[in-house]
Amino acid sequence: MARIEEPINMEETVVRVNRCTTVTKGGKSMSFSALVVVGDKKGSVGIGFGKAREVPNAVSKAVKEAKKQIVKIPLKGGTIPHVVWGRFKAANIFLKPASPGTGIKAGASARAVLESAGVKNILTKCYGKRNPLNVAKATLFGLKSLRTKEEIGELRGVKIE
Repeated sequence: MARIEEPINMEETVVRVNRCTTVTKGGKSMSFSALVVVGDKKGSVGIGFGKAREVPNAVSKAVKEAKKQIVKIPLKGGTIPHVVWGRFKAANIFLKPASPGTGIKAGASARAVLESAGVKNILTKCYGKRNPLNVAKATLFGLKSLRTKEEIGELRGVKIE
C-alpha cells in the first residue's frame, strides 16, 4: 500500500473538547473527545473526531483522522458557486453564497469548517439539531455536493459558454 504524502500548510482548529465521565465500581473514569477541523484555506478541508484519556491525545487523534479525510471543494471568488443544503442525521444547514464584504455568517462549528476551507463570504442557517459534530459534518457534506458550471455541463453533455 502506497503511503499518502502528508498535506503541507494545513491549519488545525479545535472546535470542541468534551469531557466524558464513566462511573465504575472502582470509581469515576474520565475521558475526553475532541472535534478538529483541518484545512489549507484554498479549498481543502477535513473533519476529525478523536477520543482518549487526555486532551492532547484526543486532539492528535482527531487531527490524524481529519488529515485522512480531506476533500477538495470548488470556490468561486471567496464564496461558494450556488445555494446548497447539507444534511447529516438530524442536523440540516443551508449554505448561500454572499457578496464580497459580507463575511462568514455562521455558528461556531460551521464557521470553523468554512474558514478552514477558505470561504470568505457566506450566509448560513442551521435547522434541526445543533450538535457541533453533526453540524460540522452537515456543513462538510453540503460543501462536498457543490459543483461548478463546467462539471454540470459535462454531466449533461452541454457546452457552457
